[in-house]
Amino acid sequence: MEHNLAVGLDIGTTKIVAMIGRKNEYGKVEILGIGKSKSLGVHRGVVNNITQTIQSIQQAVQEAEIAADMKIDEVTVGIAGQHIRSLQHSDYITRSNSETVIDEDDIDRLINQVHKLVMLPGEEIIHVLPQEYKVDGQAEIKEPIGMYGGRLEANFHVVVGQVSSIRNIGRCVQSSGLNLEGITLEPLASANAVLSQEEKEAGVALIDIGGGTTDLAIFRDGIIRHTAVIPFGGNVITEDIKEGCSIIEKQAELLKIKFGSAWPGENKDNEIVSIPGLRGREPKEITLKNLSKIIHARVVEIVEQVYVEIKNYGHEEQKKKLIAGIVLTGGGAQLKHLKQLVEYITGMDTRIGYPNEHLAGNSDDDVTSPLFATAVGLVLDGLKRQERKKIELQEEQINNEAESAIEEETKEPPVKERRSFLDKLTERVKDFLDNAE
Repeated sequence: MEHNLAVGLDIGTTKIVAMIGRKNEYGKVEILGIGKSKSLGVHRGVVNNITQTIQSIQQAVQEAEIAADMKIDEVTVGIAGQHIRSLQHSDYITRSNSETVIDEDDIDRLINQVHKLVMLPGEEIIHVLPQEYKVDGQAEIKEPIGMYGGRLEANFHVVVGQVSSIRNIGRCVQSSGLNLEGITLEPLASANAVLSQEEKEAGVALIDIGGGTTDLAIFRDGIIRHTAVIPFGGNVITEDIKEGCSIIEKQAELLKIKFGSAWPGENKDNEIVSIPGLRGREPKEITLKNLSKIIHARVVEIVEQVYVEIKNYGHEEQKKKLIAGIVLTGGGAQLKHLKQLVEYITGMDTRIGYPNEHLAGNSDDDVTSPLFATAVGLVLDGLKRQERKKIELQEEQINNEAESAIEEETKEPPVKERRSFLDKLTERVKDFLDNAE
């Protein structure tokens, strides 16, 4: 695949999206093709039916390939699910030579050390994200490269997931005939696509409401501070409507999308929608007020759980305040009046996040729907990985060239040259002795 191309694969609970993107000359990302299929083998963000998931992935990838008119072989995949947890960890390395400045290698060494942390059985580390560094006890350093120092410490945000879930995702991707370029935590991918640098500096909570899970990522001072995955999403709202109104799931989903609102006060008592009955049965009449009450109850529950996580991070402390408030994204963010409800519950400024932060200006409206936030983020992540690979390859090339140049320099001269040199030397010694006589 070309160097400046990447493919994001968002394996969600309700849909699977494959998205092909390319960086243009202005550093913005153009989306070349999107494929979308119904996700059947995923429950609450975790694969529970390998065969069905493989079929859905293949369908989405094929659609994207046709749209972009190219073949996909590598993908960056998102991971979520209730098995994800995050922890804070500090670590340090002592440098052998404090006369040289700190470079990439020192930071890599420190990060690799954290990767070796012993986790609970059945868990493995997905991301090690450095927050702030300390050099020789000097704290609050954001970028230690180029500084002198003997001891390099850092605080890390470590994201951990279940080995079996991660392996199952890998298995699905490989069985679909694709290479797994990398795995990214979904809330991090969405945050990349939706948040501006200013928001990350000021402090912001990104809430990505998907079908099976609601993902949270909190930033402050430009650094990721907290991540969480809450095992509820849009599907439980549909489920409640289905139970509450005694209708089938397909109808419940349509009702939610077309008439649903998170704010019951909005609907008049006489607004009624009629739903055709099954196979010759009488149609059902449902008041929009009741529909909104059902949705409201469940949304409040989801938002309150997210708010608990925001409080866990410490939003109520003055130093940790999230000035930019909340950004809602994901398919669930399209629910009417959700923004108002979230502001009411949390008292924080809220906006709906569209993934157009790094996209080229001429992108389709489809692509910039909150629905595609994770997929766009995964494309961005894939492009970043490629750039890193490119730089590593270039460095390797330079090192190899330098090594072979040194070898050339230090090689012993050929025997013939050496002999003529010895002959000359012998002659000069003879001359010297003759003259001395």
